[in-house]
Amino acid sequence: MLQSLTRIMGLRGHYAVVLACVMALSGCASTLSARVTTFQQWPADAQGASYRIAPPAAGQDALEYQAYADMIRAAIGRTGLVEAQAHAKPRFDVSFEYAQPTRQAWVQRFYDPYFDGGPWGGFMGMGYRGWGWGGGLYMAPTVINVPVQVVEYTLSVVIKDRQKQGAQVYKSTAISHDAASGLAQVMPYLARAVFDGFPGNNGQIRQVDYERER
Repeated sequence: MLQSLTRIMGLRGHYAVVLACVMALSGCASTLSARVTTFQQWPADAQGASYRIAPPAAGQDALEYQAYADMIRAAIGRTGLVEAQAHAKPRFDVSFEYAQPTRQAWVQRFYDPYFDGGPWGGFMGMGYRGWGWGGGLYMAPTVINVPVQVVEYTLSVVIKDRQKQGAQVYKSTAISHDAASGLAQVMPYLARAVFDGFPGNNGQIRQVDYERER
């Protein structure tokens, strides 16, 4: 019996190491992914036209908003637009919204008798199942679903055309679930993502991946 328990504990440690390695790799990924949804009716004569970014809404953190506005300015150049001078009237109005809502998701992991079923409950119960040759226990870890809190980093950019009575001509939303960063670290990539492949196809949903800057 002692020999069987020793084998089980050794195998259990092996699986714990494997799981830890997987988690470490996922948390230190070298790329950031974002899902981008775009709707557009982009005018053909917009090359070189001017734009202006809307000021922050009342009660909004002005410093944070301006920092993100600068990131959008850096990314919007691929559209062919140029920012309007201080007293000039732009053709396009650019506004944006950002958020980091938290939602519940489900992930799979190995059943752990120490956390999920008591000190020894896993050996003969839910955690490990089956019998080896000669009546000994063998390791067959159970995979279980557990709830986790997931943060969604979102950026939505809207461009309106003043020559069309302020009609929306471009709207793009980028969402990332990058768990290793905060919104300020993810925002430069989201700003790039909303203009990736500009103007794109109307109603297009795609995933973009970027190498992280070190």
